[in-house]
Amino acid sequence: MILAAIDIGSNAVRLLISRVYLVDGKPYFSKEELFRMPVRLGEDVFKTGLISEVKIQKLKDTLMGFKALMKAYDVSHYKAVATSAMRDAENGNLIIQEIYRDFEITIEIIDGKKEARMVFENHIEEQLNPKQSYMYIDVGGGSTEITLYHQNAIFASNSFNIGTVRLLLEKVPKSSWEQMKDWIKDATKTIDSISAIGSGGNINKIFKMYGKREAQYISFEKLKHAHESLNTLSIQERIERLHLKPDRADVIVHAAKIYLSIMKQARIERMFVPQVGLSDGLIHELYLELKKSV
Repeated sequence: MILAAIDIGSNAVRLLISRVYLVDGKPYFSKEELFRMPVRLGEDVFKTGLISEVKIQKLKDTLMGFKALMKAYDVSHYKAVATSAMRDAENGNLIIQEIYRDFEITIEIIDGKKEARMVFENHIEEQLNPKQSYMYIDVGGGSTEITLYHQNAIFASNSFNIGTVRLLLEKVPKSSWEQMKDWIKDATKTIDSISAIGSGGNINKIFKMYGKREAQYISFEKLKHAHESLNTLSIQERIERLHLKPDRADVIVHAAKIYLSIMKQARIERMFVPQVGLSDGLIHELYLELKKSV
């Protein structure tokens, strides 16, 4: 079975194509391809509240290409969602209707809490110590989703309008930081020791450059060093010296800042980076839906 997930985010639009095998009766998910287009819808939305005609056309061109790729890969089923930028856009629902009319692609605009739940649909908990507590942190272009996992269950979950593109455009008020800080303080007040699990393209890239690969984690101090090191370079230098894509080079420092802020507030010393995200969660959720429908 070949499944696909489309994640329409504030910075990029992604298509994940995954093959599902049954091994001893359990599903095994193999990533076939991951395509990423830097459409950056949040650039419009966080400034004007609307997605411009230029961005709409770029999104449509991207989805038309994705549809062709899904056909070429013999994808049997897909799930498509849009997150922070689309849900904030005044013309978001209208765009979703246009895309269905033009390409017959069904897209669901999901709220922050559903996004957090879908991100956590990666069965990461199966790889963790059930006696320990973990904070799952997914930093995107428009929002940050946090899920606190305690005593082998989801203990608390929330979404905050703090994202890398919003920070780039200076559209994150102090009140948003305070809201997140207060929530973390309240959610973790009865928990002594927490490790983090980081997801998102930026933390994946930071981990590849600075993380402890044999242990699959990056310490708070190493992440702090990475932030300081990246911050000394201009955007152009990050592109030329570190070979970062332009739409990664201008937001990666902001991503590190968000992760560091959360880890500091939750007194977290290290972050595991399994390199999964919303697209992976969508694939898992789609598989479970199909399994139930049989």
